[in-house]
Amino acid sequence: MAKLQIPDHAIRHIASREGVCTRPVLRRVTDRVTGGSVVRALDCGSTLESRCPACAAKARRLRTSQCTEGWHLTEEPEPSFAAADAEEATPEPDEADDVTDGLEDDQHDPDAKDGSGSRRVRSTRRLEGMPELPQQEIADRTVGTVFTAPDGKTYRPSMFVTLTLDSYGRIRPGQGVPARPERYDYRRAALDALHFPKLMDRWFQNLRRAAGYRVQYFGAIEAQMRLAPHFHVALRGAIPRATVKAVTQATYLALWWPQMEHPVYVERTPIWDDGHYRDPDTGWPLPTWERALAAVDEDPTAEPAHVVTFGRQVDVKGILAGTKDSDRAVRYLTKYLTKAVAETYADDDTPNPAYEAHIDRLHDQIVWLPCSPGCANWLRYGTQPKDPGPGLVPGHCTSKAHHREHLGLGGRRVLVSRGWSGKTLTQHRADRRAVVEQVLQAAGIEPETADRMAADTLTDDGRPRFVWEEVPVTHADWQTVVIDSLREHRRRRDQYEAAKQALTTGTDPPVDNSSAVNQQPATGAA
Repeated sequence: MAKLQIPDHAIRHIASREGVCTRPVLRRVTDRVTGGSVVRALDCGSTLESRCPACAAKARRLRTSQCTEGWHLTEEPEPSFAAADAEEATPEPDEADDVTDGLEDDQHDPDAKDGSGSRRVRSTRRLEGMPELPQQEIADRTVGTVFTAPDGKTYRPSMFVTLTLDSYGRIRPGQGVPARPERYDYRRAALDALHFPKLMDRWFQNLRRAAGYRVQYFGAIEAQMRLAPHFHVALRGAIPRATVKAVTQATYLALWWPQMEHPVYVERTPIWDDGHYRDPDTGWPLPTWERALAAVDEDPTAEPAHVVTFGRQVDVKGILAGTKDSDRAVRYLTKYLTKAVAETYADDDTPNPAYEAHIDRLHDQIVWLPCSPGCANWLRYGTQPKDPGPGLVPGHCTSKAHHREHLGLGGRRVLVSRGWSGKTLTQHRADRRAVVEQVLQAAGIEPETADRMAADTLTDDGRPRFVWEEVPVTHADWQTVVIDSLREHRRRRDQYEAAKQALTTGTDPPVDNSSAVNQQPATGAA
């Protein structure tokens, strides 16, 4: 009898519907103590629905839990997190505008230090024409203020804020495409998108100065239909609307970078030779990143290479814990986390040529503009990138921000403060797993420990006990791996449902009293 052939698309559909990863990775785990080995299938962990619907949905649910748990706290987070948050470097009002924000370890300005390791300070003055920032002394607290109503009832509101970027040209209503593409400022739109997360860092920094306490936040960057990023953020505690709007109007990001408006090398490319990028005709080395910045500092007439500001539209809402508005806001905030910027409003089934052309025009700018001091695109403008090496080619920067699907937002779609929930994302993930384990244990089923075969498990000699090796997943193995994962997923689900039923009815669970997860069966890839 011929073996039944199942189309790949059918397997993907079933797996996605069941919540099973469709892009599994295989690892062979060898136990150095026993000498045995087993092949395990792991989820790909993608956060994009277009790549793996199941993993993206899991990531979104995890972020939803994280947002919900930290929003309306009435007590300070764990001391370790509160202390870490208290150490954030909030610059004094007279310090430079291009110092590091210190909000997160990965949120520092990339050019805040020169090659000698000392901090670069361009200027202590704000740009002319920018409103002054409201300021007050920052109290050492993260929870919101309690208000008392005339009837004696107390409440502790929080906030939901939406921020947008400025206009780059008139947009056709409901279509998201420019009415006059030739007049639309695609270059400014591209630069604003590339540096939008850093603008948000400044906004949080300024908001804390103005609000008078260490404001905690959970925010998500997503795309408007016109493809400009905008920001939804949950803020713990209540801040006057006038203060939020004043901070938004006064916040800006000034990039004191070398010139990046007029390309120097278009038809030809600088060559790498003797540790430097050189002019292909003269052989002279291009100015280094440090020297180019020094030239900007030494020029009294120099202006920022680009300035990013918010648009006029600021939406501020008060939210109370335990209300439908709170639940609705969390769902809205995390709604588009599983979609890349270019995918948010595009229709794969019936593409709109005008909208696709709009994406292409914006992407054409993002491909060539520098995203960071180390971006290969600096060669196009006659400057060596920071910490250069061989093989850099303008238009081929490795940052995901330059990809068409991301349109400038290659990372940091979710911005979360250290003191938001008092837990890391890994700890939130462990909490969700612990709920399942508690149900199984209560029903007399021993769950698999989360650190089984962990890479950091050591033997007596101090070396890792388990050695993990990558196993390529060929097309011939793919169906077997996904089908095995489907079977295992259904077994776990049925076991969990049976355990819940047993606890509800008081009967014994109709399953064996064994581990909740058996070892992954070996596949053809083994």
